[in-house]
Amino acid sequence: MRGEALLVVVLLSLISVGCGARLGSERQKLEVEKHLNRLNKKPVKSIESPDGDIIDCVHMSHQPAFDHPYLKDHKIQMRPNYHPEGLFDDNKVSVKPKERTNPIKQLWHVNGKCPEGTIPIRRTKEDDVLRASSVKRYGKKKHRSIPIPQPKSADPDLINESGHQHAIAYVEGDKYYGAKATINVWEPKIQQPNEFSLSQLWILGGSFGQDLNSIEAGWQVSPDLYGDNNTRLFTYWTSDAYQATGCYNLLCSGFIQINSEIAMGASITPVSGYRNSQYDISILIWKDPTEGHWWMQFGNDYVLGYWPSFLFSYLADSASMIEWGGEVVNSEPDGQHTGTQMGSGHFPEEGFGKSSYFRNIQVVDGSNNLKAPKGIGTFTEQSNCYDVQTGSNGDWGHYFYYGGPGKNPNCQ
Repeated sequence: MRGEALLVVVLLSLISVGCGARLGSERQKLEVEKHLNRLNKKPVKSIESPDGDIIDCVHMSHQPAFDHPYLKDHKIQMRPNYHPEGLFDDNKVSVKPKERTNPIKQLWHVNGKCPEGTIPIRRTKEDDVLRASSVKRYGKKKHRSIPIPQPKSADPDLINESGHQHAIAYVEGDKYYGAKATINVWEPKIQQPNEFSLSQLWILGGSFGQDLNSIEAGWQVSPDLYGDNNTRLFTYWTSDAYQATGCYNLLCSGFIQINSEIAMGASITPVSGYRNSQYDISILIWKDPTEGHWWMQFGNDYVLGYWPSFLFSYLADSASMIEWGGEVVNSEPDGQHTGTQMGSGHFPEEGFGKSSYFRNIQVVDGSNNLKAPKGIGTFTEQSNCYDVQTGSNGDWGHYFYYGGPGKNPNCQ
C-alpha cells in the first residue's frame, strides 16, 4: 500500500515537472515571438539571399531605432553636414598592381534591391534568438570583450579571464573624433559554434569599468549570432561596457540607417583566398561637428547612417582611444587553446596574400581632418596564438598585418 502511495506521489511530481517545463517552454516561445515581432518590421518588399537570409526592405521611418523613447519625434538626418577633410585623397593613390584589391558587395544583391526610401534589414528568425543564452542577451556581446592593452608581464591567468583574445594596433592620449581603415576580408574557421572571429575598429570613450562607451564596425564570422560561417558586415555599440545598452547591427534601438543598399549583418562577397585574389572593405566612422552624431561610411560610396550622440556619455564629446584589429573567443575546448582562426589564420610575417591586413589606418582630429595616427601601440595577449606587426609606406600609409591560427605547437 505504501509502495502504491509512493508511486502516485512520484507520478504526480513527474507530471508537475512536465507541466512546469511545458509552461516554461510556452513562456519562452511567447517571449521569443514577442521579440521577433518587435524586431521584424513590416516590409515593403522582401528579398531572399542565396545564403538563406531574408532581407526585408522596411520604410526608413519604421526601422527599430524609432522604438527608442528619445527618438519618437526625431527628424532623420539624410546626410552628414560634413565629411572629414582629406577623405578622398587616398583614392588618388595608385596601389601597386601586385597589391591591388578588388571591389566587394553583399550576397543578397544578386536577387534584387530595396526601393528608395526603405532600408534593408536582415530578418531575425526564431532559431537566431533561440541560439542566444536568453532573449534578453540576443544580439549582445558578452561583458569584458574589449582589448585592454596591458604590460607584457601581465599575469597569464588574467589573460584569458574573459575568454576573448585580440591582436590590435591602437592610439590613445588625445581626443579623437573618428577613425578609418581598409580591412582585408577573409573567412576564418571557427572551431566551436559559441566562438567567433572578427576584424574591426573600436572607437572608445570612458574608463574600462562599467561606463565604457564603444562604437565598433567591421566584419565577423559568428555561428552563434547568424547560424552559419559566412563573413558578414557588422556594427556594435554600447554606453555601459556591454551590460544593458547596445547591440549588434539593428538588433535594438540606436543606430539610424539611411542607406537602401547595404544591410547590416548580411554576408560579404567575395572573400580573400590564400595566395589568391585579395578583397578589402573601407570603413569610416566620424563625429559630425555640428550635430554631434557619429556617422558611418562603407566604401567610398555608402553613407550608412548614424548613432545619435544622446546614446553616449563620453562619446557625446569625443573618443579617448582608437583600436583596430582582430578578436576571437577562446572557449578552451578540451582544456586547450581553440583552433579558431583570426584574420586569414596565418601569422603576420607571411605578408600580403597570406596574412590579413588593415591598411591606410587614420584618425579624425578636432578640426575634422583625417590624419595619420601618432604613436601607434600594439597589443596581443598571446603572440604565439595571434600576432600583430605594424609598418608604413607611401601606398598603404600606416598599416599592419595581424592574426594567426590559434592552437598550434607553440600555442596550447
